[in-house]
Amino acid sequence: MKKVSGDHWRPNYHISTEAFWMNDPNGFSTFKNEYHLFYQHHPYSAEWGPMFWGHVKSEDLVFWEHLPIALAPSEDYDLDGCFSGSTIEKDGFLYALYTGNVWTGNDQDTDLRQTQCLAVSEDGVHFNKSSKNPVISSAPNGDIHPHHFRDPKMWKHGDDYYCVVGSRTKDQQGQALLYRSKDLIDWHFMNVMAKSDGQLGYMWECPDFFHLDGQDVLMISPQGMKPKDYRYHNLHQAGYIQGKLDYETGMFSHGDFRLLDYGFDFYAPQTIQDFQGRRIMVAWMAMWESEMPEQKNNWAGAMTIPRELTIQDNEIISNPILEIEKLRENAVQYKNITVEGEHTFNQISGDSYELEVIIDAQASLTFGVKVRKSEALNQETLLMYNRAESLLELNRDRSGSGPKGSRVVPVKLHDNKLCLRIFIDKSSIEVFINNGEKVMSARIYPDQTAKGISFFSEKEITLIKFQKWDLNKSVSNGSIEGNSSS
Repeated sequence: MKKVSGDHWRPNYHISTEAFWMNDPNGFSTFKNEYHLFYQHHPYSAEWGPMFWGHVKSEDLVFWEHLPIALAPSEDYDLDGCFSGSTIEKDGFLYALYTGNVWTGNDQDTDLRQTQCLAVSEDGVHFNKSSKNPVISSAPNGDIHPHHFRDPKMWKHGDDYYCVVGSRTKDQQGQALLYRSKDLIDWHFMNVMAKSDGQLGYMWECPDFFHLDGQDVLMISPQGMKPKDYRYHNLHQAGYIQGKLDYETGMFSHGDFRLLDYGFDFYAPQTIQDFQGRRIMVAWMAMWESEMPEQKNNWAGAMTIPRELTIQDNEIISNPILEIEKLRENAVQYKNITVEGEHTFNQISGDSYELEVIIDAQASLTFGVKVRKSEALNQETLLMYNRAESLLELNRDRSGSGPKGSRVVPVKLHDNKLCLRIFIDKSSIEVFINNGEKVMSARIYPDQTAKGISFFSEKEITLIKFQKWDLNKSVSNGSIEGNSSS
């Protein structure tokens, strides 16, 4: 027997389950002066299975409390899973709209029936399923796949409620469907809001729609996109298109698809407008069919840290929420450190911290930083900038256990400088580049002794500013025991 909470890969400040499986964030919302985040959860093993809604809440998006399971498969319309969805406050109640899933045969890709179902809560914790379920009993007619029809995201505009539902055409092209309702019970199909041009995958999962800085934004998680240059190398992608929604016709005119994260582990993002009017996003920090070494210790999956979204130069900028600074302690700061070759800060190390560094590249063509480093074990997670190609690489080939590989993203230097803000947790790295212009997220599984930090360059560079803070624990992990295969 091994306690889940004893695993050295358990996150300190990222949301994960008390035990067993987690995937998509669901029902991210504000209710009665608190933040609620639900998530896809299998409470009986660390493998994906019939889906329940797990639940955490917070007063500040930093310190989270685990709550009882909110939704469980129980009816003929959701017998094989309460799939992803959203919540919204109405008349002092919290309403959840989710996909009820039923397998109609052995092939889970073709033999399924998906409907949209409603549940309501007075306290934000205990939910009752509507007697009117399913409130959307089938996909609309037309060039719309009858079975793949899931992940409703609700919002209010004027006096009406709207929801966007993930879908595909009959010939396997991703699309999003728009519905309207006066009361959250009677939903009317408006239109195919947007669809793939042939390049955006066979299914759009987990859509989200919001207005931000003068733009309408549709976030989608397309399945089946083909790799293109440095993009789309994960099994599935997560990104956005932006433009203008015509609320009369239900049509969304938009520009090109753009990624929200260029790392390995980022999927099914969901957003809220918080109490301060900010647009906050959280995503599943994992990827389908990726190796998850933590499963042997009876848990799987984590969420990203919440990110504030803004639009700058017509692109979404993602930055960690300001509140994350509450977790900082043991601040260390250096200025104007010259590095040539490799420089290790022997007195600085860790496995749960934040780094902020501004690097003057000077004449160097390649330079970067290594984290979670152990020379004895030949372990490190590598961030390397190539100025000739203007590419930043995140490489986890030597990150320890778990999946390997490399991802790159185009990054321009500003005044010959690179700004990195790096968040390390026990089994993850999130890198915010040039004040959120690009982000790269990955799960990593180093040995618990791999805590070193070093900088390297083939020619002289200057660390204009180098700050490090240890980050405290913010999510209480349970002590549920389970069998371990290790």
